[in-house]
Amino acid sequence: MNIHPTAIIDPKAELASDVEVQPFSIVGPHVTIGAGSVIGPHCVITGRTDIGENNRIFSGCQIGVLSQDLKHKEGLVGRTIIGNNNVLREHVTVSASTMTSYDDDHRTTSLGNSCLLMAYTHVAHDCHLGDHIVMANCASLSGHVDVEDRAILGGLSGIHQECVIGTMAFVGGMTRVTKDVPPYMIVEGNPGRCHGPNSVGLRRAGYDADARRRIKQMHRIMFRSNLNTTQALQEIEATVEESDERNHFVDFVRKSIRGIST
Repeated sequence: MNIHPTAIIDPKAELASDVEVQPFSIVGPHVTIGAGSVIGPHCVITGRTDIGENNRIFSGCQIGVLSQDLKHKEGLVGRTIIGNNNVLREHVTVSASTMTSYDDDHRTTSLGNSCLLMAYTHVAHDCHLGDHIVMANCASLSGHVDVEDRAILGGLSGIHQECVIGTMAFVGGMTRVTKDVPPYMIVEGNPGRCHGPNSVGLRRAGYDADARRRIKQMHRIMFRSNLNTTQALQEIEATVEESDERNHFVDFVRKSIRGIST
């Protein structure tokens, strides 16, 4: 290990043999850090936190810190799980899960693989992020937010508690999200409104012309017709050919609790 002499590593922490910890960082007793990871200067990694392999955590990050939820019971330690190949830029904060009793031990805050969290982004307690997610500078997630794979959140965007951001969705900068953001769509504004399919992102991600055509068709039916949500879903199932993206879109909307951004 390459541990700077000014770093403080609790003897109970478990670090792979090649982990680097730079000056003035603190690693708590219940922390595990996988091979190839680099912890920058002035970071705090605490709580019951598991960090995977090949993560790059820049200066000033606070990972696994105490939940800001007022319901958290003093003395209990929440959990945070971070996957592999993530980049967390300067001063990112990731709160541990909230625990109101020992019955909450199953709860986690989690981040998948190959994500980029730019400077000053915030992931609150009990959020769950998938893979290949980008959060631009100062984007913030409230508690219990789920973000599906390959979603992008623009700078200074704010996501309300318990919202879900769908696969390949794009949230514009400074957007206030109060409802679920459907997969494959662009949402922007205050409050966030759907402005059409994320066509550029879909093309860059390898969605072929047929898939993009189906997504555009679903957008027209759901957001540009005079049908209500139930009728629109029925029309999509009747007229859009079956595919992974159709099935995921329909399933996402049907499961939405907060309703979708329209």
